[in-house]
Amino acid sequence: MEILTIAVIGVLVVVLVNTAAPKLGVAAPLLLLALGVGASFLPFASEFTGVDPEWILGGILPPLLYSTAVNTPIMEFRRDFRTISTFSVILVIATAVIIGFLMTWLVPGLPLPLGIALGAILSPTDAVATSIVRRAGVSNRIVTVLEGEAMLNDASALVLLRSAVAAAAASVTLWEIALDFVYAVVVAVAVGWIVGQLNVWIRKRIHQEIPSVAMAIVIPFVAYIPCEHLNASGLVAAVVAGLVYGHHSAQKIDASVRLHEESVWRVIELLLESMVFLLMGLQLTQHIGQLHYAQRTLWEAVWLGAIAATVIILVRGIFVAFSIWRLSIIYRRHPHLRERLSELQQKLDDFDTEDITQYPHYQEALARGMHPAAQAARVNQVKKKLKRRINDLDYLAAERFNWKDGTVLVWAGMRGAVTLAAAQSLPFDIEYRPLLVTTAFIVAGGTLVLQGGLLPFLTRRLKVSGAPTDIRDQQMTDLRAELAAAAIAQLENPDLRRADGSEYSQGVRESAREHILINVHLAEIDYCQSSELRAEVNELRMALIEAQRDQLLQIRDEGQYPSRLLNIALKELDAEQIGTELKNPDFEDDE
Repeated sequence: MEILTIAVIGVLVVVLVNTAAPKLGVAAPLLLLALGVGASFLPFASEFTGVDPEWILGGILPPLLYSTAVNTPIMEFRRDFRTISTFSVILVIATAVIIGFLMTWLVPGLPLPLGIALGAILSPTDAVATSIVRRAGVSNRIVTVLEGEAMLNDASALVLLRSAVAAAAASVTLWEIALDFVYAVVVAVAVGWIVGQLNVWIRKRIHQEIPSVAMAIVIPFVAYIPCEHLNASGLVAAVVAGLVYGHHSAQKIDASVRLHEESVWRVIELLLESMVFLLMGLQLTQHIGQLHYAQRTLWEAVWLGAIAATVIILVRGIFVAFSIWRLSIIYRRHPHLRERLSELQQKLDDFDTEDITQYPHYQEALARGMHPAAQAARVNQVKKKLKRRINDLDYLAAERFNWKDGTVLVWAGMRGAVTLAAAQSLPFDIEYRPLLVTTAFIVAGGTLVLQGGLLPFLTRRLKVSGAPTDIRDQQMTDLRAELAAAAIAQLENPDLRRADGSEYSQGVRESAREHILINVHLAEIDYCQSSELRAEVNELRMALIEAQRDQLLQIRDEGQYPSRLLNIALKELDAEQIGTELKNPDFEDDE
């Protein structure tokens, strides 16, 4: 009963804090952390023995990382994967090694492997902490890089931590650590991809909202559990499964299912993220008590944490500066590369793939036994890749990082739940465990309060934001025009038929065309005619919505528009589809 009471009180506190935070102008995670710290000094908090790190690493983080991955735009993630991977692997290793040598110098008698273990604990940025970044109004590219880094750097840090702890007890070679890391990532990616594909395949065949969403909740653990038994990274597996599902869900999962799923995940994210920060604060007195028991002082942990946090920011600053400098060199080649790609694209556009004999390499391909239809498909595939690459270059040129963006990338590298959970996973027989755990808490809590609290002020001061409103509005107008053109093309398709094979009546076609041209959602049209006519209208609406969604997904793959605008357009189509289904006289509630 006590656990149930604490859980109910915790949920009520989370709701109240998240409701009051916008009015107070303070991020809800920071208020929850401060509230937890204050509550840790109350008499009843002395009975709080802390949270098993496995509950955080295996119970809270997999669904949070999975949910973040589902909503991560694959297009932007792919474009910045080089930067994300640099921050997720090289920066983690560099931070761990530098902190390791620093701690062995500052703490007499501390073995180097344990110093590196602390560095590995402190090195990953936190996926939960990036919720503060999203609310700060920074550009979508910064958010994508930070979320991508936070999703992937856990594997680097936890594998390095495991190897460092093993090295403290026995000799472990650098080669063994490298093999351990490669194995953990490769197996995790394979398991995550398989789980993601199975998730899409199975849920495509489940059309009831509640069973489908119920299955979605367990998918992160389906990816996580096998990897943990295989000594791989379950967190990376959960991320990969989320990326796979997020990429295919718009095409293969019913709109109503995706709408219900999104609502459920937002509730889960709110509760889990908030609980993490609240629990972090509640554990303060526990860490202080462990320090006194180990004959260490709180001030020793505070100044070690302050030094470590400062070094972490400096090392991150060097890496971010180097990455931006390297990207600036790459950017200088973009105009020349784009010109060459445009010329090649123009050559391919100069002839019609229907007449493949115009293709310069037609005779060579024919001699190799390639069928003309296969040649035409190959040409279209090359044209699509060229267009996507050109759009990539245009995106990177328009969203180029500058020193202001670099400042935000450095300052937004907060630590949080992963750091604290990893610290508590240290073996209890380690002499320096209380000091290392408390130092990790100081770094995690300090960076959240200091960096998270000042981040909104910093972004306002630097005037770092996304694209101007007028540009976004124009892009949205252009996107809607392309979707309308796809609907018109479907109306003019001579093969367009009803489910029973009959043609749509001319009056219904013309009415739909008129409403598309004046940019009115088809679902907003009210027909007072017979049920047969309403059924025909609804059937045509669904066919046109499907054509627009196919066009939207093709546009997404080409990368011409920002993912945020594509998501808005997709939500509009989903809402129109759901409204049409509800107006269908044959619609039945599957629940």
